[in-house]
Amino acid sequence: MTDEAVEFSATQQDAGDGKPGATATFPYDRMTVERFREAFPKARWREDLGAWFVPGTRAEQRLTKWMGREWSGVLAYADQRGRDAFTFEPITSPYLELADELLVRTPYSRTVIAALREVPWARWDPALKVWRVPFRSFEALSRRWPAIETAARLAEPEERRKREESRRATPAHADRRAEAAERRRNRYPVPEDAPPPLNRVLMTHMGCMVFDAVTGELAEPATVARFYPGVAAGTATLIWASGRRPSHAELVQAWPARTQPAPAELARGWWQPTIEVLREERRKAASLERARETRRARRGVASSSEQSS
Repeated sequence: MTDEAVEFSATQQDAGDGKPGATATFPYDRMTVERFREAFPKARWREDLGAWFVPGTRAEQRLTKWMGREWSGVLAYADQRGRDAFTFEPITSPYLELADELLVRTPYSRTVIAALREVPWARWDPALKVWRVPFRSFEALSRRWPAIETAARLAEPEERRKREESRRATPAHADRRAEAAERRRNRYPVPEDAPPPLNRVLMTHMGCMVFDAVTGELAEPATVARFYPGVAAGTATLIWASGRRPSHAELVQAWPARTQPAPAELARGWWQPTIEVLREERRKAASLERARETRRARRGVASSSEQSS
């Protein structure tokens, strides 16, 4: 896709008062707007549309022709102006390289990616593993550069290691590890006098589960209070039930509840899920299963390449 197709668009439509015409959008530049107004003296800016409106039944064709004739020159002018601005006030950073375009190379950071996606014409080059930013976008890049550079420095491996060590020293980290260890036991407390039906998709305070056995082992009150605070069966004895996450196929076949769970069901700890809950759980399950298939496929490709070598 060309820069022209990405940044200049013309769409035939009505102005809202019955007059035919087309809307045009393009990045703001004073010289570009002047040339556009000279070519289309009847064009007017529409705040409600966020675009220029050009009247006429053939307005879209006229705009497209003007784009093909003028836009390459507009981009060349904008690039030269950005190059001059960079020469006058350059960005000096280990994360920025100067070539035919500005090359941004940083450690992986979601903050950096989000900022660069807001820069017009910035694009990812998978071969070089850099972001390419044309000089015409220098002004937009320079406004965001302090945030980009700060995020890049925080994403350096050494900085990540320091933060991880700091996190490990906090009580919250120990709590997360204990919670993860409890989840790996694949168990859930249920009232002794109200055990859940087996091999059926049910909703719990930990998400959807399929119980495969009720062990009868007493659940320790301290463990329940720490990891399963939503379960409060009153005077009933809590015992452990073993279970697992349902598959996407099981979630699709599960029958939804017609009403929201009652307070007694919530206190019991398990109930029949509603259709809204099932839809969200199906989406999550499908995403997880796709990720597993992708990992299996990659391992299969890697094994095949090792055998062939």
